Amino acid sequence: MSILINKDTAVIIQGITGREAVNLTREGLDYGTKIVGGVTPGRAGRDVYGVPVHDCVRDITSKQHVDGSIVTVPPRFTRDAVFEALEAGVKLIVIVTERIPRGEVAQMVELAKQKGARIIGPNCLGVLSPDEAKMGGLGGPAVNVRRAFKKGQVGVMSRSGGMTTTATPSSCASACSP
Repeated sequence: MSILINKDTAVIIQGITGREAVNLTREGLDYGTKIVGGVTPGRAGRDVYGVPVHDCVRDITSKQHVDGSIVTVPPRFTRDAVFEALEAGVKLIVIVTERIPRGEVAQMVELAKQKGARIIGPNCLGVLSPDEAKMGGLGGPAVNVRRAFKKGQVGVMSRSGGMTTTATPSSCASACSP
């Protein structure tokens, strides 16, 4: 059972033309994530692996429904990017960016609460529903994600990406079997 995302979750990537976001886009598409657009101001009309780039979140949400956003912009722009997504009605924000001042994080969380939205992060590897979709870099390339994560009755939450992929069902099964 998918809890936060599934194969039908429509995702955008804010900061899509940045080096890290380009990799996240490729990995997400390869895994089957429904990435419907990206945002980088001043770069509208381009594409990243076939995903259209727009100047702002509203350019996408005015034309189609968006469930989630992966935020990969520099720390000084993160609060504005999150606010923009929340104001456009996006309900799940995964913030990959690290080194965001705590006061700004508190402001983002407060606005998300007012809007009935959820923030995962900052400094987050992402969210994953096995064989469904992923938002962020959790697990790395699709081939590695498919090897490390399987559907099942157990969900894993972790502050450590390395520990998350180490404590997979396959490793637990071999270590815990009688």
